[in-house]
Amino acid sequence: MAAIGSLTTPDIPRMTFSEALELYEKKPFFELLNLADKRRRVMSPENIVTYLVDRNINYTNACTINCQFCSFYRPPGHPQAYTQTTDQISDRIRELEAIGGTRILMQGGVNPDLGMEWYTGLLTELRKRHPSIAMDCFSPIEIEGIADVTGLSTFEVLTQLKSAGMTGLPGGGAEMLVDEVRSDISPIKGSSQNWLRVMGEAQSIGLTTSATNVIGFGETLNQRISHLDKIRVLQDKAISNGHRGFTSFIAWPVQLENNSFGKRNRGSNRTEMGAGAVEYLRHVAISRLYLDNIPHIQASWPTMGLEIAQLGLFAGADDIGSTMMEENVVSASGTTRTSVDEQELRRIITSAGFTPKKRDSDYNLI
Repeated sequence: MAAIGSLTTPDIPRMTFSEALELYEKKPFFELLNLADKRRRVMSPENIVTYLVDRNINYTNACTINCQFCSFYRPPGHPQAYTQTTDQISDRIRELEAIGGTRILMQGGVNPDLGMEWYTGLLTELRKRHPSIAMDCFSPIEIEGIADVTGLSTFEVLTQLKSAGMTGLPGGGAEMLVDEVRSDISPIKGSSQNWLRVMGEAQSIGLTTSATNVIGFGETLNQRISHLDKIRVLQDKAISNGHRGFTSFIAWPVQLENNSFGKRNRGSNRTEMGAGAVEYLRHVAISRLYLDNIPHIQASWPTMGLEIAQLGLFAGADDIGSTMMEENVVSASGTTRTSVDEQELRRIITSAGFTPKKRDSDYNLI
């Protein structure tokens, strides 16, 4: 384990796949968290934990992908399917501006009824009305869906959306970048290589990007590290090409309570699904140790609760996430807490012994 021996110095040898697997499998819990905490303090020595004031906007729930773990989507034509108007979305952004927010994270489903003009028209108008708000919109899966509907390449879609005012691409839709797992939970969703390709294209034109990971589908530890490895390889490529790449990485356990994936596995396999607090914190720690080229690791309070997210700050995370203000996708799967205010995030950070700092979507301190 030579890669672990010099965590207190800036010049740290890169952890190998086999070393990460050995740590994940065998390292006692608190020792693993301590290693990740040391790495985090080398990478972020100022004792700062950042947070973002933003709003999630789920502009449509109509979707053709049919992910088995998703309780949010409705098939196109379903009585509960919706698509918000520009004015409805703008009103939500106005509420965000009123509390000093700086970003919207706008995602929805793969809606075959929306053409390119709808997306570019929406972004152009929102940019006109809200020039100071960063707009991180449309996950790679949505970009693929828009490309399929319009006949454009994903790169052409991204370029047009950026020209219309989009500033970043959310990391949603990654789940597990291991096709054996991916094809089981989302058989219609694109391959892991598609997700990585679209992210690489977004990074090449300067869009802000983040990487995500959902655990608890019954995957092996080897498969979890395979996911991390693909993220790390893409980040290496972005940096070598002079691009910023991913600003951050965030993982969370799949939420099973109200969705068909959870209901499907309520029998003997139920114990294999999901992930508890200890397993989640171990994964955060391994992420910080393995993803040496990604500057920030975010703790997930919407899925784990504020107390566990606070513990994540001692497992390698240096960001507590965002206020969110509104959230519909994760909450549809059983999470009861969907927003917090800025003061609550600051309290959680301060009581953990860190200095809270508000940031924007690009991790510039405000």
